[in-house]
Amino acid sequence: MGKLSLQHCYSINDLRLLSRCKIPRAVFDYIDGGAEDEITLKNNRNAFDRFRLNPRALVDVSSVDLSTTLLGQPIAMPLILAPTAMTRLFHHEGEKPVARAASKAGIIYTLSSMATTSIESIAQHVEGPRWFQIYVWRDRRLLQDFIRRCRESDYKALCLTVDLPVHGNRERDLKNGLTIPPRIGPRLLLDLIRHPQWTWHFLRSDPFTLANVCESLETDQDRFILKEYIDAQFDPSVTWEDAAWMIEQWQGPFVIKGISNVEDARRAADIGASAIVVSNHGGRQLDHAPGTLDVLEPICIAVSDRLEIIIDGGFRRGTDVIKALALGARACMIGRPYLYGLCAGGEAGVDRVLQIFREELIRDMKLVGCRDLSQIDRNTIIN
Repeated sequence: MGKLSLQHCYSINDLRLLSRCKIPRAVFDYIDGGAEDEITLKNNRNAFDRFRLNPRALVDVSSVDLSTTLLGQPIAMPLILAPTAMTRLFHHEGEKPVARAASKAGIIYTLSSMATTSIESIAQHVEGPRWFQIYVWRDRRLLQDFIRRCRESDYKALCLTVDLPVHGNRERDLKNGLTIPPRIGPRLLLDLIRHPQWTWHFLRSDPFTLANVCESLETDQDRFILKEYIDAQFDPSVTWEDAAWMIEQWQGPFVIKGISNVEDARRAADIGASAIVVSNHGGRQLDHAPGTLDVLEPICIAVSDRLEIIIDGGFRRGTDVIKALALGARACMIGRPYLYGLCAGGEAGVDRVLQIFREELIRDMKLVGCRDLSQIDRNTIIN
């Protein structure tokens, strides 16, 4: 890595490389890895290469407007910070610096139900717009409790993740023997010695808990294997009827995350979802699935007049965002990029991630000849 520092990170990949130096290998692999042979993980990135930009010349691009709205909420650029579980594993302050960075940037932060910071704590410390992500737990009372707490804490939308009926086969985590919090064996001990700053902060921080479920679930959270925990607590019998029940209970903007085909997109619209996230869980669930960009356009053609469409999966550049918007998405979710930034430099690292995306989007929109997001359309790309 040489002398690479946060100030000298000029791309998301630079931040990825810096984060790899800052945290233990097992923690980095948890962020960076995918399921099995990681084909879906690669497909997400490779899909961007199948589309080329089609620039327009002699357009007045002296100023560029990145702002848009999402579910009626004004946002400063077409990005949303995705829900990520157990963020304190990556940085000792957990989810709060991520939410603060989103608020400063004028975009939406999505808190995971598997977060290490509570619904109420984020609401008390962060003024920006926020969503809450839920899974379908076996205990439906927990869902009702989440809905009540989110309503009382002024969360703007619920986001139901539907592509995790069971935990994906993430072999990097299995090989690393990852537990939450990490079990300190001989292999990890050597890695911790190599990363003294992470180790110091982790050992001195509050006990590691899943803040939103620790009081509701009868489980030992002193240490658990994530795969076994999810398979024990999540309900694989959930159906569209359950999703419709949640929409009725919430009575507000409702997002379904994990849609990857037209039929499911239509079902989401039929039951009254406000938006969907075209997603394959970042390549961490089913391997050999298509890249999300590859399935985006037919989904947009089928349902964009009925609900708003968001996409995640492999976004690293401003040009990636432009391609997704050209195919019909309204906004893009990012997860790994901001985690790289968080590991590399805490809140300042997340700030840097969002600054990079903003600067790239402004520059790339000028180069492609678009003054605002409404001018990005299917003619902006060629495939």
